[in-house]
Amino acid sequence: MRQGGAPLATPVPVNDLIAASERTLADQVHALARARAFAEPLIAGETLDSGENTLAHADAVAEILRAVGGSEAMQAASYLVHACVHLNRPREVIAKAFGENFATLAVETTQLMRVQRLSRGARSSAHLVDDPAVQTETVRKMLLAFSRDLRVVMLRLASRLQTLRWCAASRTPVSEQLARESLQVFAPLANRLGIWQIKWEMEDLAFRFLEPATYKQVARLLDEKRTEREAGIEQLRSTLQQELQAQGIAATVQGRPKHIYSIVKKMRGKSLSFEQVFDVRALRVIVPTVADCYAVLGWVHEKFQPLPDEFDDYIARPKGNGYQSLHTVVRPRLDAGRLGQPIEIQIRTQAMHDHAEHGVAAHWAYKEAGAKGYAGVSASGAYDAKIAVLRQLLAWERDLSGEVRPAGLPANGHQVDLLSDRIYVLTPEAAVVELPAGATPVDFAYAVHTSLGHRCRGARVDGAMVPLNTALQNGQTVEILAAKEGGPSRDWLNAELGYLVSPRARAKARAWFNAAALHATVTRGREMVEKLLQREGKTALRLDDIASQLGFKSADALFEVVGKDEYSLRNIELLLRPAAPASPPDEPLLKKARGAHKGGVLVVGVDSLMTQLAKCCRPAPPDAIVGFVTRGKGVSIHRADCSNLREMAARNAERVIQVEWGRARQETSAVYPVDVAVEAADRQGLLRDISDVFAKERMNVIGVQTQSVKGTAWMTFTVEVSDAARLARVLGVVAEVPGVRSARRR
Repeated sequence: MRQGGAPLATPVPVNDLIAASERTLADQVHALARARAFAEPLIAGETLDSGENTLAHADAVAEILRAVGGSEAMQAASYLVHACVHLNRPREVIAKAFGENFATLAVETTQLMRVQRLSRGARSSAHLVDDPAVQTETVRKMLLAFSRDLRVVMLRLASRLQTLRWCAASRTPVSEQLARESLQVFAPLANRLGIWQIKWEMEDLAFRFLEPATYKQVARLLDEKRTEREAGIEQLRSTLQQELQAQGIAATVQGRPKHIYSIVKKMRGKSLSFEQVFDVRALRVIVPTVADCYAVLGWVHEKFQPLPDEFDDYIARPKGNGYQSLHTVVRPRLDAGRLGQPIEIQIRTQAMHDHAEHGVAAHWAYKEAGAKGYAGVSASGAYDAKIAVLRQLLAWERDLSGEVRPAGLPANGHQVDLLSDRIYVLTPEAAVVELPAGATPVDFAYAVHTSLGHRCRGARVDGAMVPLNTALQNGQTVEILAAKEGGPSRDWLNAELGYLVSPRARAKARAWFNAAALHATVTRGREMVEKLLQREGKTALRLDDIASQLGFKSADALFEVVGKDEYSLRNIELLLRPAAPASPPDEPLLKKARGAHKGGVLVVGVDSLMTQLAKCCRPAPPDAIVGFVTRGKGVSIHRADCSNLREMAARNAERVIQVEWGRARQETSAVYPVDVAVEAADRQGLLRDISDVFAKERMNVIGVQTQSVKGTAWMTFTVEVSDAARLARVLGVVAEVPGVRSARRR
């Protein structure tokens, strides 16, 4: 079929073509003749990119399809495909002249040809043609049309085979890409579908163009002893057929054609010499029944010497493409116990042979069958045939891609559409982009580049402006109109508006909005921190150093929590305003109260007496305090109402002494650690709100313990205070925080 944009012939008026076709051809004329008459004025004078005349190419394709059992309707499509490029509205015109069935087949085949051609032309020369990823990419692009009309497969196979035949006959060079595609994509497809006639010939022709020297060498080796080899094969064939007929088996014995590419593959794969390849000498035995197959196998193994490692039973275990046959390699017994050269014998029934030669060609009738069936194919049988073909197409794709997929397909009455969830569209530069079915120009823009998706503002599809939520179709060319800068619209994330179908594109748009929101939050937090630094006169400080001292990994992390109001600026103020220096160690903290009883005088710093504030009750001015003389740790100062003090005094009353807060201490800015217990209904932001109260009251929190059980939070704050009376006022403020049930000093 058309390989590229050859100059078009002068268009013929469409109405004249249809009218002429209807006037000159009676309704009884077959579709094949009508299609040729319709297309001839359009394509008779043009040539394909290969140089072959288009009409001659279509004639040859139709003959190939006829030879492998393709329907007359399929043969007719080989002409209509080439006529499509000359019609302004090909689907409408062909549907009017031949019916919707022909129109769909011709138009979708034309679209597939265009995608393949442009993909091959746009493929980077840096890509290895043996790259499995490249093969799989090409496979998927071909599959886009197979699910809609499986006859497209046969049309493409026949067209490619004819292109290779013509190039070989006319000695016209073939590009390496086209030859590789034929060998690595089309031939495996024919193999999977069991169309051996096309497979073998396409492999040999493609290999001839890829490795001409190797091809000629093997061909020469085949020719050198051809006469001797063919004489021996013919003698053996005649003997075998006569012997089988004498056994009552109606067998047809044939010599099997030799295929150069299969010989080379076997030589390379098994490191064999030409003489060691059994495929050079081969016979095929065709019998009526399966039982006859095994009867012939038994007779052959009895009369000849079998090679035990060269037997395959594809009848009991058919190949994945449905191929069935018995394969064995034997050596004829000569005189004096000598053995002849190994020869391969294939044994199969006529039905197996027809399938091996034509594969699934008989299944293509399903398209014409319709609901009532056609040409002996019932509607249910046609569906089963389609399922069988789809299985082979899936297996073929797995062969090339190496992927592991479920083997089965649905065996119910619902319509099956292979890879119907994918479409393939083109960029203006002819690059192929794969998208989910129903994808829009916005999905396309994001698939090409994230930045292009963000800046997308309009789209042209096949040169016409369309809304951005238009569903794209296979084979369309999409051009994006983009702004120089900017971002996506929030409407794109509204699923009901249908702007984005691809989850990947939707995630990219959502990520842009998340990044924009984060940027705004960080900017707000930075402004708040910088204003605080200006008020405190600390603008010379590095922001990263401040963030590090506050326990953040970076300044932006600090700005983010400040911008979200999750972190109080009071904490930064406390960092910028360090506490007053501690009092000299020799300054008296406690002194003896007037009228003290016998027990001596307790003055801090005098006579090396040590004092320490008890951690059980954490006293602070102006609490009433009492001293208790400990063993080895000096005097422990407790609040007068401390429960621990009462227990110790009951046991050792003589160690209790009276003390009071010294004036010197009261005249300084000393602070004391105090524990505060808070009970509240647990909620998000509770800890932050309570901490803000202490920060606003300039009380430094040096420790926090929290526990939440069944919606109730218990918190213990250790704060530094200089006056316990002031703490009582602060606790009153804490009690007013939403959710707080109680706030008290422990």
